[in-house]
Amino acid sequence: MKFFINEADQVVNEGIEGLLTNPKLTRLDNFPEVRVVLRKDWDKSKVAIISGGGSGHEPTHAGFVGKGMLTAAVCGDIFASPSVDAVLSAIIATTGEKGCLLVIKNYTGDRLNFGLAAEQAREMGYKVETIIVGDDIALGEDTEQRGLAGTLFVHKSAGYLSEEGKSLQEILELVMRVAQNSYSIGLSLEEGQKFQGKEESRLDESEAELGLGIHGEPGVEKIAVAKADELMSTAVKKLQEYTSGAEYALILNNLGSVTPVEMNVLLNSFSKTSMAKNVKLLVGPGSFMTSLNMKGFSISVVKLDEEISEALLATCDPASWFISEFGKASAIKSPELPETLPFESSENSKTKKWLKEIAEELINMKDEINALDEKVGDGDAGSTFAGAGNNVLEVIDRLPYAKNWELFISIGRIFSREIGGSSGVLFSLLFTRAGNALKENDDLGKALLSGLDKMKDYGGAKQGERTMIDALQPAFEAIAKGESMEKIKLAARKGADATKEITDTKFGRSSYLSEDSLKNVPDPGAEVVARVFEKLAAII
Repeated sequence: MKFFINEADQVVNEGIEGLLTNPKLTRLDNFPEVRVVLRKDWDKSKVAIISGGGSGHEPTHAGFVGKGMLTAAVCGDIFASPSVDAVLSAIIATTGEKGCLLVIKNYTGDRLNFGLAAEQAREMGYKVETIIVGDDIALGEDTEQRGLAGTLFVHKSAGYLSEEGKSLQEILELVMRVAQNSYSIGLSLEEGQKFQGKEESRLDESEAELGLGIHGEPGVEKIAVAKADELMSTAVKKLQEYTSGAEYALILNNLGSVTPVEMNVLLNSFSKTSMAKNVKLLVGPGSFMTSLNMKGFSISVVKLDEEISEALLATCDPASWFISEFGKASAIKSPELPETLPFESSENSKTKKWLKEIAEELINMKDEINALDEKVGDGDAGSTFAGAGNNVLEVIDRLPYAKNWELFISIGRIFSREIGGSSGVLFSLLFTRAGNALKENDDLGKALLSGLDKMKDYGGAKQGERTMIDALQPAFEAIAKGESMEKIKLAARKGADATKEITDTKFGRSSYLSEDSLKNVPDPGAEVVARVFEKLAAII
């Protein structure tokens, strides 16, 4: 994988420095030997809430430092617990008479280093309590449960009560209830990759992993890659072994490299599960506790009561935490748009025949134009024009052929409603304006040039800039002069062929390509226009 880093051994330090551009955060001045991020406004008058652990899980832990959540975060190396001295420094720097709470994820290194720091602090006279969070249910209740994103429910609840001025014992009582009623399960398609050295994947293309740690540990089992609904259902069924019919808050967590649109797909998948009806609050979807760039997600739930709900919903400073009510997707009535075909059908057999053959020609040239477009675009121009042909054929018997202006406006509506891409909009502008011009003056050439002007006004391109206009303009000018269909066809072909030599453009997709990519390749849109006029010349 490629990374946006400077030196691999400085990623954690530089990442923390980037985070500290937030004016509400600061660090201890023996950084980077000790990496402690803390609130700049902290005055030790309330219970300090401290958490931390290995880095690589951002925004956890330092990203949740702020009013209403953590007082301080102690950051270790990638996937490595911070030292005892670092944890002790955080305790001494933030703890006043009301004491502090250490929130510890259930990993051996964190338990040992945070635990020893707590013991040393107590010997120094500090009031310190600890809570160990193990919310991962993948391995069952008979095994030590690891700490996953459910730990954030504890961070938020503890931070809220601290801000309310509650005692250390009151905070401990609530967060113990939160921790005991929090459950998480993860699922990944690919492991996270560290910044040093390429790691071979233990998963092939057909495999996913259910149940995971956040330090690159193997999951509980390998499962087959499937559609999002099926994968989410698998994870939820595992989670439901530990939940009841109570009300829950849900964290939908991105483990690192799942795209935002996929996270929304996963949320939709969750909404289809039987558990969705029990979820009242939603945190996410978003990145809350990652595993570097792991391609995976985790779901965490906590059983709600009035006090826990109040704590989770309370406002806080860290932008990494966001919560809302969870509900079903809804819709409001869509406004009625004008009819796509605003005119009654009428007959003109010649015009209908011409239009039908042009539509069929657009469909027949699909693959050839797509292949041409792959050289200079995204390879779908043929499909776009074929779509236009198909949509015209669908309504071929319902169009008003007796009056050209009605036919042109109707074709404009078809292009605007049914055809994707910029070409659909541009042709809609052309035909709509030409139809309105024909309504006022039955001069086809002038009407088409008027439509072309409208296309140029909105599209921005003009003749000579390697677009469909290079074929449309000479053809329309020939029509306006009353030239024969043969000359009109030749004008369109000459214009399309000229685009092979145009390599310096300011508009359209060609403006993004090099001269070598464009040389001797005609613009696909201009080529389509030329072929349409060649078809017309053959049938008229």
